[in-house]
Amino acid sequence: MEIIGALLISTIAGLSTMLGSLVIFFKFQEKNINKFITASLAFSLAIMIGISITDLIPESTFILLKNYGIGKGIIFSLLAFFLGIILIKYLNKLINSTKQSNDLYKLGILNMLALVLHNFPEGIATFMTSYKDMEVGFKLAIAIAFHNIPEGISIAVPIYYATKSKKNAIFKTFLSGIAEPIGALIAYIFLSKYITDSLISIILLLVAGIMITLAIEVIFPKAKQYNLKKHLYFGLIIGSILILFNYLAF
Repeated sequence: MEIIGALLISTIAGLSTMLGSLVIFFKFQEKNINKFITASLAFSLAIMIGISITDLIPESTFILLKNYGIGKGIIFSLLAFFLGIILIKYLNKLINSTKQSNDLYKLGILNMLALVLHNFPEGIATFMTSYKDMEVGFKLAIAIAFHNIPEGISIAVPIYYATKSKKNAIFKTFLSGIAEPIGALIAYIFLSKYITDSLISIILLLVAGIMITLAIEVIFPKAKQYNLKKHLYFGLIIGSILILFNYLAF
C-alpha cells in the first residue's frame, strides 16, 4: 500500500506540469501574442533561476557538506554545477546545428530537456520520502506541484507559438512531467539499493547549473528580442513573487 501511495504522489507531482500547458488555450489577439510570449519567457526565467537559488543549490550543497565535509563537499558541489553548465552549452550547440530554424521551438525543446533532468531525480526524492513517511511526501509533492505548473508554461508556450500545434506543445510538456513518476518507478524497481541523498544532491546541482545557464544565455535574450520592457519586467516580477511565496510557504 505504501508503494502504491508513494508512486501516486510522485505521479500527481509530476503531471501537475500539464496544468501549465493549459495557457496555450487562452485566446490572444495577434498584436498581443509577442507580449504574452515575452511575459511568459520572463516568468519562466525567474522561476528557473529562483528554484535553483532558493531550493536546489542550498539544500543539495548542505547535504554534500554534511556527508563529505567542507572540502570535498564544496568540490563535489562545484563540479556538479559546472558540469551542468557544460552539458546545457553542448545541448544548445547540438540543437542549434539542427535543420529546425525556429528559435522558439529550440527554446521549448531545451526547456523540456532541462526539466526532464530536473523531474527525474525529483521523482526519486518524492517517492523515497513518501515511502518512508506518506504525510511528509504529500507535503513535498504539493511544493513540487506548485513550481511544476510554471515549468509547464516554459515548455508549452514557446513550442505552441513555434509550431501552432497544441498537441505538440501538450505532448512535450507531458514528456517532462512523466519523468517524475518514471524516476520514482525506476527508483523502486532497480535503484533503491544505490540511491543516496548525496547522489540526488549531485544530480540536482547539475540541474541547477543547467537551468541557470539556460535562463541567462537562452531564455533572457529571447525574451528581450521583442523589445517589450514592461512585459519583460512584469513576467520577472510575477515569477519572483511566486518563488518567494513557494520559499516562505514550503
